[in-house]
Amino acid sequence: MADCKPAEVEHLERRVRRRRGPKDVIVSKLSRGFSCSTARLKRTLTGFFPVVTWLPKYRLKEYAWGDAMSGLIVGIILVPQAIAYCLLAGLEPIYGLYTSFFANIIYFLMGTSRHVSVGIFSLMSLMVGQVVDREVYLAGFDLGEEGKPAAASMDGMWNGTGVSNAPAVNLTLGGYSLECGKECYAISIAAALTFLAGVYQVLMAVFRLGFVSVYLSAPMLDGFATGASLTILTVQAKYLLGIKIPRHQGYGTVVVTWINIFKNIDKTNFCDMITSAICISFLVAGKELQERYKSRLKVPLPIELVVVAVATLVSHFADLAGRYSSSISGAIPTGFIPPKVPSFQLMPRVALDAIPLAIISFAFTISLSEMFAKKHGYSVRANQEMMAIGFCNIIPSFFHCFTTSAALAKTMVKDSTGCQTQVSSLVSAFVVLLVLLIFAPFFYSLQKCVLASIIIVSLRGALRKFRDVPQQWRINNVDAIVWTVTMSASALISVEIGLLVGVVFSMLCVVARTQNPKVALLGQIRDTSHYEDLGEYDNLLELPKVKIVCFQAPLYYANKDFFLKSLYKAVGLEPFLEVAKRRKAKKQAKDQATKQTKSSDSTNGNMAVVLVSRDPDFHTIVLDCSSMPFVDTPGMLTLKMVMKDYKEVGVRVLLACCNPPVIDALKRGSVFGPGHKDIDSLTFHSVHGAVLFAHDSEEAVCEMAV
Repeated sequence: MADCKPAEVEHLERRVRRRRGPKDVIVSKLSRGFSCSTARLKRTLTGFFPVVTWLPKYRLKEYAWGDAMSGLIVGIILVPQAIAYCLLAGLEPIYGLYTSFFANIIYFLMGTSRHVSVGIFSLMSLMVGQVVDREVYLAGFDLGEEGKPAAASMDGMWNGTGVSNAPAVNLTLGGYSLECGKECYAISIAAALTFLAGVYQVLMAVFRLGFVSVYLSAPMLDGFATGASLTILTVQAKYLLGIKIPRHQGYGTVVVTWINIFKNIDKTNFCDMITSAICISFLVAGKELQERYKSRLKVPLPIELVVVAVATLVSHFADLAGRYSSSISGAIPTGFIPPKVPSFQLMPRVALDAIPLAIISFAFTISLSEMFAKKHGYSVRANQEMMAIGFCNIIPSFFHCFTTSAALAKTMVKDSTGCQTQVSSLVSAFVVLLVLLIFAPFFYSLQKCVLASIIIVSLRGALRKFRDVPQQWRINNVDAIVWTVTMSASALISVEIGLLVGVVFSMLCVVARTQNPKVALLGQIRDTSHYEDLGEYDNLLELPKVKIVCFQAPLYYANKDFFLKSLYKAVGLEPFLEVAKRRKAKKQAKDQATKQTKSSDSTNGNMAVVLVSRDPDFHTIVLDCSSMPFVDTPGMLTLKMVMKDYKEVGVRVLLACCNPPVIDALKRGSVFGPGHKDIDSLTFHSVHGAVLFAHDSEEAVCEMAV
């Protein structure tokens, strides 16, 4: 002990920091916020539109080819996916193309990531579709497809005549009162939902609430995506089999839908079923070959586009819709619908539904942005990303679009095909524009089962997460449990409830870890000034007369009782029980002495002293507070009580390695006495310093105990 005794560290004086009052803070922020200058205007412009900064520095010869190729490939992939995901959203295919077109342009102007592909995303489409179907059902429309003609004009979609025998609702759009049919009402709901989600995201950016995404842990997001993928697969199963059943409203979509499918299995359309089997086989085989030989392929194969083109030609020339009643996409009109202001009268109905959409959309976008930024060695601004994705929802909502997000699959395609900047998004938008203006009518005969096959095959990555569960359990069983609970809730209850359950459960797991942390009794590494857990390492020196305890968590209201029990168990002494035993022994000794005094004048008075003297085998407890980031008021009172109780039985409690917030909390609770006079004798910068002090003051402590 003496050999490794270092020079003691003197008490350090804390710096005095002047805290500004609320008035000063508000005045300072207002003055900065409303100040106007040329430099500030330039910073605001370049901050809001990052394209102004990087586009003038664009290296045409170095970047143009990679951006053009990646944009072209992603655009080709985007077209069939945009049409397919409208099945999930419960909308006409044209709206998926609109969404992909506008989102790419806006993110090009406002995004800070060079590689992220923003547009239509299966999970967002599912969540939008659940809200749309619910509101369409509540408005009195039929969710079935039997009465719907194969072709419907744009005027019919917006005045209620596109669906035979369908009701209409009065809806104010852009200041005009319209009789709104089913398709009009559906896209009105989606646009209002998208507008609110974008507003929420912009408000989160303005108030710097990006930290909300930290509560969405990776296991929780993976479980949520997998559970949602099961829901997506279930919703699309009816298209694979050609069974016409409405989407289930409410909780338990997966279970109820599969029950309805098996009840109506005799109504399977064998043409759709055979087509689905062929398309899925071809898509899976193409994906597997592409993954196996991706190092040899310069560009990804547009497998989805090939499947869509071949299936459309076969369906058209074989007249599958007429001969076998196969469900087809119908007419996809060319051009753009005049923009409309999202309906404010519908927004109260979907205000709560927009919250999870806003959070999930931002979470996926920022996580992908940061992932690819780290990979390629540049930085992204989370707040600007939230602003960008917010405007990718607000502005397109005026053009009949629905909620967007960054998509992993398309982002990886952009990265693998040589994408350098967001100019590739402009190229992708141009490809979608060509379809909107010229090629859209050619998708008339495309079977819906083909689109469903594309959606289901795109879920392979999320569904493969089931294979990783055993390995995840071996790595961290808590994360595996979070994944399982979130996935189960998302699949068996609903996507929104699954998100809420996942967030709450993952936070409860963190609370549970801090509520029952490990409490270790430390021993000294021989011939050093370092200390480690006696239960984890051999050949440690257990110091005589000193107990060193490490509490590996913050001390707060939820674990203060656990702290007390663990401390008493570790040192083997409960002070209040010891005090009670001493009082009882003293009383018994006094009674015995009284009896002996009455019976004989020669009473031995020393007997009572022997019965009462029960000193513990240690005189100091050193609390290692290095793992204690904060102490709240109940925790501070607990520490104060511990120090007081042990002092009554002749044991001093010393605190080592306390950080400044803990010291400040103890000062506010007057733990160190009037004027903090005892702070130098109760707190130490290291465990070893506290141990040396305890040994040096052993005699004083013993005298205090007596």
